[in-house]
Amino acid sequence: MRLIIALVLPWLTFFTIGRPLAGIICLILQITLIGWLPATIWAVYALSQFKTDQKIERALRQRA
Repeated sequence: MRLIIALVLPWLTFFTIGRPLAGIICLILQITLIGWLPATIWAVYALSQFKTDQKIERALRQRA
């Protein structure tokens, strides 16, 4: 679901992963037509990093 949000409303993705400042910056970038593509790429990349961080955290919890 977050991936669809990242493609349609990139700025909203940052709010769902707990990065509101990045969300505001992304919204400003997205306002311009040229900035839409970089904002979408940035949101998808941030979402993948968020998922990776969650997996690492889960693995560390299981070890302890």
